[in-house]
Amino acid sequence: MITIPYLTALTTYFSYGLLFAFGQFREFFRKIFDWWRGSNLQGYAPICLGLEDFYIRRLYLRIQDCFGRPICSPPDAWFDVVERLSNDNNKTLKRTTKVSRCLNLGSYNYLGFAASDEYCTPRVIESLKKYSASTCSARVDGGTTSIHMELEECVANFVGKPAAIVTGMGYVTNSAILPVLIGKGGLIISDSLNHNSIVNGARGSGATIRVFQHNTPSHLEKVLREHIAEGQPRTHRPWKKIIVIVEGIYSMEGELCQLPEIVAICKKYKAYVYLDEAHSIGAVGKTGRGVCELLGVDTADVDIMMGTFTKSFGSCGGYIAGSKELIEYLKYSCPAHLYATSISPPAAQQIISAIKVILGEDGTSRGAQKLARIRENSNFFRSELQKMGFEVLGDNDSPVMPIMIYNPAKIPAFSRECLKQNVAVVIVGFPATPLLLARARICISAAHSREDLNIALEVISKVGDLTGIKYFPAEPQKQQVEENRVKLE
Repeated sequence: MITIPYLTALTTYFSYGLLFAFGQFREFFRKIFDWWRGSNLQGYAPICLGLEDFYIRRLYLRIQDCFGRPICSPPDAWFDVVERLSNDNNKTLKRTTKVSRCLNLGSYNYLGFAASDEYCTPRVIESLKKYSASTCSARVDGGTTSIHMELEECVANFVGKPAAIVTGMGYVTNSAILPVLIGKGGLIISDSLNHNSIVNGARGSGATIRVFQHNTPSHLEKVLREHIAEGQPRTHRPWKKIIVIVEGIYSMEGELCQLPEIVAICKKYKAYVYLDEAHSIGAVGKTGRGVCELLGVDTADVDIMMGTFTKSFGSCGGYIAGSKELIEYLKYSCPAHLYATSISPPAAQQIISAIKVILGEDGTSRGAQKLARIRENSNFFRSELQKMGFEVLGDNDSPVMPIMIYNPAKIPAFSRECLKQNVAVVIVGFPATPLLLARARICISAAHSREDLNIALEVISKVGDLTGIKYFPAEPQKQQVEENRVKLE
């Protein structure tokens, strides 16, 4: 639970109120000019209308240069960012031929597999030559190759489940599979900060949806107990099925799920556990097997395990792992398997090779070194940011660390100033976060050296002072403490 300082909340509300008021003022004159010029809709209703359109034109477009920055190199520890210019007050942005070499603090390249790798890359190139870039078919038609079969077996063994099914897109893994798992007469209990793919998948299922307070097992138990007692709406019949959905690492908070407590509650009330490990699989745990390994939870106690390959494996797509019966059922009924083009063979080979490196099956200890480095880098960077006085969310070992910004004017200021000093960061605001809780989301990689992290800390500290987002007093440096001791003596 984030507690916003009273003055910060007040100034943030005031800033949004000012932007809204000036925006409405401009909208009034826009309507007058549109009426004067005459409408060119010819009887059609406007496609873009409402608060979303107002928000995009009057707030988002002012700072859209901070989003969607094109790059022209692999998303490694350092990458090339293409510079853009605008001649119409940020309504449109044109790419230039200029490129800035920036320190990458935004990509999900947790283990550093996104760049060329001595083990993975040659095998990916070989699979491209053998299978081509795409199967051009769904899995049930002509889209299943030997690589796909090997990948599913490899993933199942890696996460500790009997079987697995893979899809070509991580977002679709949640949004297409949840409606297959549960429907009308079922109950979904979802963490309040679950990813949008889970939200849309749950809505599409037709099941009753209830939300529990973020990462709060006691409130989950209360919601479960109340709704089991009440039963289905109107009829009060018992629920056909209950699924509790949580994430391993929450992508906007960097917090680890309280999985042991949640699993114990679900066992008590006979509810299924659906675990989304998009940001945790490959990134945490002694051998990279995610939050179950990190928190000591038996994978047999988690009924449905979901994850993606875009974060730790340098590829694309997602997976569902579970019992053989579950996976067979999904293969016959899941739209992502029946109708969507199968995952690209080179992308599948990249995942297989990355898993082999993580497990040491490439004949080296590089996988163990990467896991140790991502853990050390994450904990070092988080600790240093907190010492500087930033409000940093999340838990130790998590490679995701949001720095709270709050004020809307500080969102573009922080991003632009960091970019000027060749540090690329991701900023996140409404509607991806609640209105008051804008933040910069830092993603740490095993590819970052200690020198890279020190450069980033120096720049972020300067920009933090400039934009005024150090909401806590900074810890005195060791040298200052020693000088004070000498003076006292």
